[in-house]
Amino acid sequence: MNTAYDVLAVFCGPDGRHGNRLGVVREGRACPDEASRQALAKELGYSETVFVDDPERGALDIYTPGVRLPFAGHPVVGAAWLLDLEVLDLSVGEVWVRHDGEFTWIEARPEWAPPRTLRQYGSAAEVEALDVPPPGEWLYAWAWEEEAAGRVRARAFPGRGDGVDEDEATGAAALLLTALLGRALNITQGRGSQIMTAPGPDGVIELGGRVRALGAGPLTR
Repeated sequence: MNTAYDVLAVFCGPDGRHGNRLGVVREGRACPDEASRQALAKELGYSETVFVDDPERGALDIYTPGVRLPFAGHPVVGAAWLLDLEVLDLSVGEVWVRHDGEFTWIEARPEWAPPRTLRQYGSAAEVEALDVPPPGEWLYAWAWEEEAAGRVRARAFPGRGDGVDEDEATGAAALLLTALLGRALNITQGRGSQIMTAPGPDGVIELGGRVRALGAGPLTR
């Protein structure tokens, strides 16, 4: 079977580099069941792959190489940019979207995010010096770069043992950190990705970043 897919970089840095790779299957019916979607997500090997079940409603289904997720930040931001919709339909609820210059923003709730261990370190240098920990704990390591300006240095280690040892940019963890700190954040994660957040009313948090298309093509299976 040939499954067409797009590859995006989500949460790119100011220079357009880095960002977390995302596979987007625009024709979700090409993989009609959970087993075939999980197999394709594993084969592609990105931290997440998203399947579009209805491009007009923005109905999405998200997979890591090993598990299905009800919500994840970088797949939703990437799909919002690619589909150019004002609202997306996920199992957790409707996700509103806005486009502001080079940034695509979504409104999300921190309770949608899977549990993460948020561990603060004393400096950005300590975060940068970390080795990949053994599997078992989903760790989001962070430190202030400039607390007054809300600038954070972070790295993420999924700990799932599925081949993704470090997540380049993690929107769900950024939501949790923003909820914990109660303020807008400018997060540099991984090799140089950038994630922006801003708390809104009623517990909603805006999550934003740059998205870049890297290519598209069929995967023969």
